[in-house]
Amino acid sequence: MAGEQGARILLTADTVGGVWTYAVELSRELSARGLEVHLATMGAPLSLPQRRELAGTSVALHESSFRLEWMPQPWADVEAAGQWLLGLERQLQPDLVHLNQFAFGALPWRAPTLLVAHSCVVSWWQAVHGQDPGPDWAAYRACVMRGLTGATLVGAPTSAMLRTLASNYGADGPALVLPNGRNPQRFAPGHKQPFILAAGRLWDEAKNLAVLDQAAQGLDWPVRVAGSCCGPDGTQRHPRTAEALGELPAPAMARLMGQASIYCLPARYEPFGLSILEAALCGCALVLGDIDSLRETWDGAAVFAPPGDPAALRSALQRLIDRPADRAELGAAARERALQFHPERMALAVLQAYGRIQPRLARYSYQEELTCA
Repeated sequence: MAGEQGARILLTADTVGGVWTYAVELSRELSARGLEVHLATMGAPLSLPQRRELAGTSVALHESSFRLEWMPQPWADVEAAGQWLLGLERQLQPDLVHLNQFAFGALPWRAPTLLVAHSCVVSWWQAVHGQDPGPDWAAYRACVMRGLTGATLVGAPTSAMLRTLASNYGADGPALVLPNGRNPQRFAPGHKQPFILAAGRLWDEAKNLAVLDQAAQGLDWPVRVAGSCCGPDGTQRHPRTAEALGELPAPAMARLMGQASIYCLPARYEPFGLSILEAALCGCALVLGDIDSLRETWDGAAVFAPPGDPAALRSALQRLIDRPADRAELGAAARERALQFHPERMALAVLQAYGRIQPRLARYSYQEELTCA
């Protein structure tokens, strides 16, 4: 195993969703504390902007393009990815393996493992369709159960997500909440302008942007939606009332959030919501779907509307449009709450989890004063 100096972490990430953002933020913080981080990626090749995010860090990158466990016909790739990761463990001899996919929790690791559950198909399906997924997903469910059982410790960004693991997979082992974090220096309030912003794939039923598009009709302010209109099967989903901005690079998105007065995401399913955190750091007033995970994170700092009720969403948005003082107060409350989700605090919570299952890492989880403003 790695020595006391420069303890070594093998950290997995996929490159096709929010897990990438989480992994990059965490890698930066762990590296800054003197840990040697090896980031193993899968899902798709890294884009040029993703490579730039790691520029200037000491993170060692190990790349692959293996399909992920929730993708169509993934199992040959999942098996190959597991063997690749075990090979990396033999080569690197890490003190701990931090997994961000379920399947690999069942592998015969030598080091202790922390498995962080960011989302899952079964809870997504229940939230979006109101029922369990069909038999086509039986292999996936079994895979998740094996991974949760095999991991040394399980984490999730909210207690709401942890509850779904218990109810859907019978997960009853050691588990804890590990909230996400974003660097506030990358997201700042700007001169607020009269428009409503949302971000997400327009075809993603979990983001529920079709309901926002319905609610946009008759509002006094325009609604602008950043994100892909093209689904994975090639179908196009364009809004009728809201303005589709397409996919935007991260700096442009941060500037737009700084300008937006209101950020709206009427999600049916969102285990944490990184885009919400980014918008809150930019001082946007938040209007969110009324679901357990978002209540857990944003209650008292956001307005909530039932995800399936366009009229209620329209009313909530128009009320904020009509009441600038309330809008400003809500934006300030959202930013104050968002500053609690600092990447230093995220890293400290993760390091405390590391120390819980690997005592030689406990010395990295010392408390320190945070500069969150």
